[in-house]
Amino acid sequence: MSGGGRAPEDGAIAATGMGGAMDLAMSEAETLEKTPGGPEGTGPQEKPRSLWSDAWRDLRRNPVFIIAGLVILFLVVISLWPSLIASQNPLNCDLAKAQEGSQPGHPFGFDGQGCDVYTRTVYGTRVSISVGVCATLGVAILGSLLGGLAGFFGGVWDSVLSRVTDVFFAIPVVLGGLVLLSVVTSNTVWPVIGFMVLLGWPQLSRIARGSVITTKHNDYVQAARALGASNSRLLLRHIAPNAVAPVIVVATIALGTYISLEATLSYLGVGLKPPTVSWGIDISSASAYIRQAPHMLLWPAGALAITVLAFIMLGDAVRDALDPKLR
Repeated sequence: MSGGGRAPEDGAIAATGMGGAMDLAMSEAETLEKTPGGPEGTGPQEKPRSLWSDAWRDLRRNPVFIIAGLVILFLVVISLWPSLIASQNPLNCDLAKAQEGSQPGHPFGFDGQGCDVYTRTVYGTRVSISVGVCATLGVAILGSLLGGLAGFFGGVWDSVLSRVTDVFFAIPVVLGGLVLLSVVTSNTVWPVIGFMVLLGWPQLSRIARGSVITTKHNDYVQAARALGASNSRLLLRHIAPNAVAPVIVVATIALGTYISLEATLSYLGVGLKPPTVSWGIDISSASAYIRQAPHMLLWPAGALAITVLAFIMLGDAVRDALDPKLR
């Protein structure tokens, strides 16, 4: 009787055929997917995350990134609105107070011209941040464009660019600045930014070229090419989004380097010039009084060191988050 009771079930399954069995299996799978706990209470499968979403998740958990980001955010805010924490004019000086130490209302003391060191240190942030950001953007755009095109098309264009970058790599940066900027009479930041872009783009072009060459051989790029995608579509939709990560990492670290380079050139007298307020200018003027008034050198040099360190730490954190080998 038990065997007879199961006969209708077997007959129903047999009547449905292969298609009916597949429909039953699919309906069971759909039921399991709709179940909140899943087949074993594991829940529905999560949508695969992209490289950028994974990187952002890792960055939010990285204390180095958080600390560096907060320091940089503070520097950006005071560079845009220095009057928030410094109410005086950095160009107002009193020779009667030259080289004096800390006083009420003047926590960093005075420099050799009687100017408030605290105010000049705060206002010097604007020049350093603006030079570093503008130089980095110029280098990243020019280097990525030239290097990316060379890596994508190859051939003569790639060979010519490689030889040109070799020539630029042979030029010492500080020596090049002494030669090129010594003939400039402008007191603005643009000659210094232009010099940094001129000598800085070869490094980013090499990085972009190598990244594009690696990316263009991936299967998804070859599949898009086989489907008839144009070169512009391949570059903009498939290669650039997947090849830009190394450029971002190097550019972030280089931003701190450009800030220190501006201070170095200003210290040597070929970068920014008075009355521009710059950490490099203040360090240069304070070096002659380092024994009598070390506070004149301590504060602008400390601000410069903290700024450069913050950007280097930020670049290291971004590199760790975007490097798939470290996952």
